[in-house]
Amino acid sequence: MRYVAGQPVERIFPGTHNAPLPPGAALPTGGALRVMVWNIFKQQRADWLSVLKSFGKDAQLVLLQEAQTTPELVQFATSNYLAADQVPAFSLPQHPSGVMTLAAAHPVYCCPLREKEPLLRLAKSALITVYPLFNDELLMVVNIHAVNFSLGVDVYSKQLGPIGEQIASHQGPVIMAGDFNAWSRRRINALYQFASDMALREVNFTDDHRRKAFGRPLDFVFYRDLGVAEASVLVTRASDHNPLLVEFQPAR
Repeated sequence: MRYVAGQPVERIFPGTHNAPLPPGAALPTGGALRVMVWNIFKQQRADWLSVLKSFGKDAQLVLLQEAQTTPELVQFATSNYLAADQVPAFSLPQHPSGVMTLAAAHPVYCCPLREKEPLLRLAKSALITVYPLFNDELLMVVNIHAVNFSLGVDVYSKQLGPIGEQIASHQGPVIMAGDFNAWSRRRINALYQFASDMALREVNFTDDHRRKAFGRPLDFVFYRDLGVAEASVLVTRASDHNPLLVEFQPAR
């Protein structure tokens, strides 16, 4: 579902990655690409909007997980970004919830993905979008909320499979980020193996205040063909996860 200011909500169908890309304006990076990654906990806690206003407005990309399309969030998204694309994982009584990518440019390609939790039968979603950069490269952005409750890692790896196919066929920089629910040794090993197979590097945080479960962080940012200028974790009580803030430098 795409939300754009002054336009009705539009249902976007998956594109074909090898199809000709429509023209689009580049992300206005100004030499720096700022990205915010945050599981927003369905906006259930106070101050989520003030955190977004304070730190999200300066980012060209905001990758949200558990974003519920309340009027307040849609208003923020359409007032500060050219496009807000959401993949509803499931519908709550009033508003759908799922991953949502806010961008300062229109995507030239998008692919929504869903995977059901094997135990709870609730879906988790992911969204792949592609944006032009000022240097004529195409940036692939993967926003993911990984399955949480599963025995073993088969379903976990299965969710990563289609994402890997898209990354492998993409020529250009990649950012893959979100809530990976990597709370077990087998999950983190599967995630790191996937990142290695895709030639993705992990963003490291010096003061690492990421949300953890069983001693392991849940939120990650991976990247390819970009430089990392700054990376920090914002400590807040506005969600049960802390936002990740990363500034990338696209190649010139």
